[in-house]
Amino acid sequence: MTTGTPSPTASRTAGRTRRVAPASQRLLVTELRLLLRDPLTLTFVFVFPVVSMLIIGGSFGTEPDAVFPVNPSHWYVASYIATVLASTGLVMVPVHIASYRERGVLRRFAAAGFPRWSFASAQMLVGLVTVALGVVALLLVAWPVYGVPAVEDVPRAVAGVVAGAVLFLALGTLLGSVLPSARAAQAVGLMLFVPSFLLGGGGPPTAVMSDTLAAVAEWTPLGLVTESVRQPWLGLGDGTTELLVVCGAAVVALALSARRTAL
Repeated sequence: MTTGTPSPTASRTAGRTRRVAPASQRLLVTELRLLLRDPLTLTFVFVFPVVSMLIIGGSFGTEPDAVFPVNPSHWYVASYIATVLASTGLVMVPVHIASYRERGVLRRFAAAGFPRWSFASAQMLVGLVTVALGVVALLLVAWPVYGVPAVEDVPRAVAGVVAGAVLFLALGTLLGSVLPSARAAQAVGLMLFVPSFLLGGGGPPTAVMSDTLAAVAEWTPLGLVTESVRQPWLGLGDGTTELLVVCGAAVVALALSARRTAL
């Protein structure tokens, strides 16, 4: 005959579950506070894309031509969404995680009983929040200056942003988990970000590049993410090929980063 009294094993499991949830929530809130106080975050996520968009976006006028099939200012407003994603993933996240590893913080998390998935999950959620804030800041500045172009295909454009964010955040988490120090992560992150930025959407359009540079630019991670967002946003195409490649790369990068950052 059974009774309504839970077994000791079930009671212990329920107790652990109740303790894990508040601990994971505290970790997430703490990570948000630390990142938003970091000057590197403020510079590379909220300032650099906005300033670059204002400078480059106003350099080519507002009339479509042989190089820009749409208003050049709108071309760069859409393009710099991907720059926000890349700056977060390649510069901010690796430095943050590498500094934790350097100071032994991850070992303390493990010793404190945080679940193995908690740190990787917190980094992904914090990164997504930071990306969202960076995108909103970019659009708020662009709106009174150049105007924000209407989104022609909302589902595909949103899918490109989400997939690109996951890809770059996973890459950043992976970099931070393998590089030995915050300084090394900053150096490697910047070395990856700067050429990607210039070739993948933040610099000149591929129409004015040499054939070799254009081919390289189209297959960089940032170039693929930019096209997967810009094409459906501006009605220049559906960006299906680029989106599928970005999604596949995001799944692989996410699996590798989750494995590396497990406590």
